[in-house]
Amino acid sequence: MTSNAVHTQTSVSPHCARVGHEISIPRDPASTPAQLTEADAAWPARLRRIVRAALNHWGRPDLAETAELLTTELATNAFRHGSGSDVDFRIYLEDDRLLIEVKDGSPLRPVPRCAGPDDENGRGLLLVAALAKSWGVSDDGTTTWCSLPLNEGPPDNMDSAAVTAPVSREIPLQLPANPSAATHARISARSTLTMLNWPGDIHAAIAVLHHLVDNAVRHGLTPGKADQSLGARLSITEDHELLIDVTDPNPKFPNFLDAVAGLDGRGLWNAGQLGARLSMSVTSDFAGKTVRAVLKPGRVDL
Repeated sequence: MTSNAVHTQTSVSPHCARVGHEISIPRDPASTPAQLTEADAAWPARLRRIVRAALNHWGRPDLAETAELLTTELATNAFRHGSGSDVDFRIYLEDDRLLIEVKDGSPLRPVPRCAGPDDENGRGLLLVAALAKSWGVSDDGTTTWCSLPLNEGPPDNMDSAAVTAPVSREIPLQLPANPSAATHARISARSTLTMLNWPGDIHAAIAVLHHLVDNAVRHGLTPGKADQSLGARLSITEDHELLIDVTDPNPKFPNFLDAVAGLDGRGLWNAGQLGARLSMSVTSDFAGKTVRAVLKPGRVDL
């Protein structure tokens, strides 16, 4: 692995309600507080996409806008003023709160300051203090964190990618466990969707299925290994949503949120652009995983 690689992982803390997401980003040594390099300056926007993807995946898209703003301020501050070789970012759910942490390696504790009316910078921590439920700095000064409350729950009009209405009808697809699976899925999907009588965008649904199956072939199959299998299922819920489930024999997907955000390949990102809400789960026997796309009925506005 090269020295400038970005390391990502998902983890479950004993005190965490759900999976968290962690990223370690090597800092460009050419950056200065007054002038970040292009590589470092691009990271706050990338982290915003990861945050939105994570909260959509956890069923809390209502927190995305505020969490993105908080992430932007903490990450920008870390890249401008940190001293470590890496910037470590972490977002996770703990008990009744969402936590965002950024470690910049500097023991100097950040302090909010009063920016003048003509100052372009200097308001970051004041914005964090205003938006977050609470915020603080670790004892060693290297990590700044903030939190948002979860106890109110998402609004009634928000729903999780993983939670749907009961299924009313479904049809499994038989797929070969080889690179031809994506083409096979695309060919058989049209007749299957016609039989299911789904009142949605058939072209978008076929494209989403193709992206999911292609992703499973590329990352879920082990080349040269015998007796592998791929599975797909198209289902219609009582709310007329289409569920596209693709199962492969690899239970691991450490960069799922990066993939949804378009930072690790474009397959799942493309599916999201077609209107799909995406989630991932490990099969009950821990011998594989299922990636699910949920599409609402009606046309897709791109």
